[in-house]
Amino acid sequence: MNQRKGSEFAGLAVAIITPFRDGTLDVARLREQIEFQIDAGTSCIVPAGTTGESPTLSHDEHERVIAETIACVAGRVKVMAGTGSNSTAEALRLTRRAAAEGADATLQVAPYYNKPTQEGMYRHFKAIAEDVDIPVCVYNIPGRTGKNIEVETIQRLAELPGITMVKEATGSLDQCSAILGTTDLTVLSGDDSLTLPMMSVGAEGVISVAGNVVPNVMLELVRAAASGDYTTAAEVHHRLYSFCSIMLGLSTNPIPVKAAMEMLGRDTGELRLPMVALDDAERAILQESLQKFGIESAVS
Repeated sequence: MNQRKGSEFAGLAVAIITPFRDGTLDVARLREQIEFQIDAGTSCIVPAGTTGESPTLSHDEHERVIAETIACVAGRVKVMAGTGSNSTAEALRLTRRAAAEGADATLQVAPYYNKPTQEGMYRHFKAIAEDVDIPVCVYNIPGRTGKNIEVETIQRLAELPGITMVKEATGSLDQCSAILGTTDLTVLSGDDSLTLPMMSVGAEGVISVAGNVVPNVMLELVRAAASGDYTTAAEVHHRLYSFCSIMLGLSTNPIPVKAAMEMLGRDTGELRLPMVALDDAERAILQESLQKFGIESAVS
């Protein structure tokens, strides 16, 4: 099989949280998170994505999170900056800034709320891909944006040199298979629980949420699947599936992830409205899930 565009981003990427303390960006804790990921073996850091609460970041904060991440990483791993928007002009501004700071790629979510036509989707991503020199990962998550980027549109986008990857979070293995079978794009899972099924049909990794908490286990899964060891991969998948379904099923991402990281002493757990913390019953379920997963020694 010929190498796909974007294959240099294969493996484990982690969509990191944005740490807050007393309502402001906690840069020291952000750097701790990055070092934790690098030490774990994560191959790409994704700042200012959905998990990073990008909708609640000011423009200055958004740019600073990306710049601080790039500076802290200092070339040790890749950085795929979340610079998408439902405004093409805003996405272009954020992406230009990230590229100038030294980002290795940009994660571009489908325009949300205004629900463009497929032609509008195509022109939006085309404008970005032709404006900057860094690779573009198209992020398709209709559960949040309200509209799917259809396979035919992704096929058209694949013809553009700057479009090299898709973060596939439709939950549809059929759509994943169709993209892999008709384009040369690298596909990365956008759902932790679908990483193994998607890799079994040709996806090359994941942009993970659970990796904020257990990057070592996510990495074990990805490496086993990439090497063709599906026995090991399946064992890890089922262990992760149980954990992720409980943790991520408690509330909207990143609410339970931040709560878990607080319990593990790795974050304040602070969120910004309209995100609100887990209630006591939900926290008890989460703590029990962490203990069952085998990291109870770190739970406060």
